[in-house]
Amino acid sequence: METTYKFGPYKIDAREVFHATPLSYAMVNLRPLLPGNVLVCPKREVKRFADLSSDETCDLWVTAKEVGVRLEQYHKASSLTFAIQDGPQAGQTVPHVHIHVIPRKKGDFEKNDEIYDAIDVKEKELKEKLDLDIERKDRSMEEMAHEANEYRALFS
Repeated sequence: METTYKFGPYKIDAREVFHATPLSYAMVNLRPLLPGNVLVCPKREVKRFADLSSDETCDLWVTAKEVGVRLEQYHKASSLTFAIQDGPQAGQTVPHVHIHVIPRKKGDFEKNDEIYDAIDVKEKELKEKLDLDIERKDRSMEEMAHEANEYRALFS
C-alpha cells in the first residue's frame, strides 16, 4: 500500500487505509456514526461523481460492495447503507468523491432514514474540525490504526 493518500486537500495516513485497489481505497472514519462506518474513495482527487472515469466508477462501486460484504459479516449486521453526498448542496464538505459504507442492525436508529441526517451532521463537524481546528473528541491515530488492521485482515 502507498504511504499517504489524499482525501480532497487532506493527507490520509496509510495506517487508516485497510484496503486498496489500483483506482480506489477504503479507510476508517475519524468519527464513525456506527461501528464499521468507513469511506471508500477514488485515489484520484475528484470533486464530483460525474467527473469520475467509467473505470473509476466501476472500481469505486465494486470496492464499496466488497468492503460492505466483509464489514457486514464482521459486525454481524443485517444490512448496509451506501451513501454519497455529491456537491456542497447535497452535504458534501470534503471536495473528494466518497461513499459512506455503514453496516446496519435493527434498531441502530429509531427510524432507518435518520442515518442520512446523522451523516450530514458528521460531515459538517468534520469540515469544522479540519478548517477551524475546533476541540473535538476525535478518535486517536492508534484507535483508527487498530481498527484498520482488523479490517485489513478481512482482505488477506
